[in-house]
Amino acid sequence: MSERSTSTSPPPTPPSGAPKAPKTPKNGGGSGFGGKSEGANGDTAVRGGFAERLQAKLKEAADAATSRPASTKKSRGPRRARLRLTRVDPWSVMKTAFLLSIAFGIVTVVAVAMVWEVLGAAGVWTSINDAVANVLQDQADGFDVRDYVGTDRVLGFTMLVAAVDVVLLTAMATLAAFLYNMSAALLGGLELTLAEDS
Repeated sequence: MSERSTSTSPPPTPPSGAPKAPKTPKNGGGSGFGGKSEGANGDTAVRGGFAERLQAKLKEAADAATSRPASTKKSRGPRRARLRLTRVDPWSVMKTAFLLSIAFGIVTVVAVAMVWEVLGAAGVWTSINDAVANVLQDQADGFDVRDYVGTDRVLGFTMLVAAVDVVLLTAMATLAAFLYNMSAALLGGLELTLAEDS
């Protein structure tokens, strides 16, 4: 048998213009911002550049800032506040009650005058006089219901009642303010819940 001579040829050399392959660092090498880092299990995790990670964080923060007011505005209902009425000023209550009672008295006098004028125009007093004359016959001579419930007499009586009402309503409202302040000091007063107008 003849021995064959084996000749080993050198590895091919790359052309002069081709780029050289990067050298891989031994023992995992150092990991830079744009390089590779080898973990304990031998897996390699690619880390992005510092500028890219910073831009991603800024974009997430901007998105969260723009979306937060819209979501809170939709979910938030009208604001409510619970308050207690602990004191009422008697002087302000007296002034308000005095003005309101005067207005009520004027309205009462005007309303009574209008009602009496309407009754007179409708012939109510004449009908009453005729009915009384038919019942009493001869004894009804000279009878007129307007002598008893005439407009002047009724309006005078109404004005007197309105003046008394002004005094009574003012005094009662002021007394009620004092009584409420005393009860509020003991019990805490009325509790109110106020809300925004939607």
